[in-house]
Amino acid sequence: MAQTPSAMIPLHTTMPEFSLEDAHGKIFIPSDSPNGTLIVFMCNHCPFVIHVAGMLSEIASICATSNIDMIGINSNDIEAYPDDSPEQMIAIAEKYSWNFPYLFDADQEVAKAFQATCTPDVFLYNDQRRLYYRGQFDDSRPSDGVVTGQDLKNAMNLMLEGHPPPENQKPAIGCNIKWKI
Repeated sequence: MAQTPSAMIPLHTTMPEFSLEDAHGKIFIPSDSPNGTLIVFMCNHCPFVIHVAGMLSEIASICATSNIDMIGINSNDIEAYPDDSPEQMIAIAEKYSWNFPYLFDADQEVAKAFQATCTPDVFLYNDQRRLYYRGQFDDSRPSDGVVTGQDLKNAMNLMLEGHPPPENQKPAIGCNIKWKI
């Protein structure tokens, strides 16, 4: 299994503007959330995403009670990887009870704007749309460890408490985004 790290773009970078369709064809435009926005670049078939799939539901619940918007974005090339199609996005969201918007980036421009590189690739923005955290859920990997989401949960708590971003942010590791050729 190939492992690609996240790009770790500079903290305080402004969140790119975007609008995307969900798997049902409904257009979604992020709003100004009272406490921030969590963006997770993900897909349906990646073992690293499957590894954290249950945790995504827990993180979504934490976001909902904390007034943080959570958005999943699939940017993979579905011609080369049909398991990542919008129809399959609906099925996997139902399987794992994901109740956050799961959007499809058909032209891959949103992934490029965020400089996303892997799945899952996590970007947590504060209420001013400034990057507060980017990196891994936790130290676990599909072949080793139990998913706790500790790194992301810690960053969310610190942000909500008004603290500076955590200093030790580790890159996410996952499958590379399947770019169109």
